[in-house]
Amino acid sequence: MKILLSLAIAVVCLSVCASVKARDLIETLYHADFTPDTDDEIPRFTLDGELGVLVNTGNTSAASVKAAVNADHETENWSSVYFAELLYKESGTANTQRDISAQRFYTSAQFDYKLLTPGRRLFMYGDLEDDKFTGYDHRASLAAGWSQRVWRNEDSEFRYSVGPGYTFIEAEEDNDSLINDGIIVRASAEYKYHWSSGAKLRQFVSTEAGEENTKSRSETSLSANVFGSLAMKLSFILSHETDTPEDVAALSTETSVALVYQFF
Repeated sequence: MKILLSLAIAVVCLSVCASVKARDLIETLYHADFTPDTDDEIPRFTLDGELGVLVNTGNTSAASVKAAVNADHETENWSSVYFAELLYKESGTANTQRDISAQRFYTSAQFDYKLLTPGRRLFMYGDLEDDKFTGYDHRASLAAGWSQRVWRNEDSEFRYSVGPGYTFIEAEEDNDSLINDGIIVRASAEYKYHWSSGAKLRQFVSTEAGEENTKSRSETSLSANVFGSLAMKLSFILSHETDTPEDVAALSTETSVALVYQFF
């Protein structure tokens, strides 16, 4: 009888211990995999504007304007990035009319829904481009998928996103509208580094791979504070497409210097 009682007590103890261990294991796994992403200052909203202007008169008459707006919005459940850019160039001589050599408007937005695991998210992305010198009148892309902020500390930050999407391209040829659309896979990565002096380095790359065309973009920028909320920004942009019209180069580059003002 004592032996049976001892065995019963042992079984109960083992069951309780197993239950506690299982509960601790579940809590450990739950805490490790489903902790809310709370390492950001929430809520947070930043907005900065960029402007670069060049005007020539005399023997050579030219003007160029590049303006951009960039916003970053952090909430408890969402991390959103908004971007809009305008580029316009025209040139000529004193005796001739100016010809437009660049006219582009581009806007994009990405919305990351924060999962309970820190840094892991689901994203939705959309962009619209209107460029008269790429052979297309309008181009738009939509994508959704997986996004992750691999790390973020006082000095640097790295994030990436990848997922399927859809692209829509409209062009005019011989007074006829040509529409080309299809499924794509979009991937992007962004690296930021901050110096204690206030200078910032940003490297961004993205690619949209489709059945007929692959569009890639790389932007490298370095900014340094001038005073207060005003900064000077140097940027270098590479754009490449595998399938372009005959009179359009596959690779285009852009180097610019602009003033950036942080509103918020």
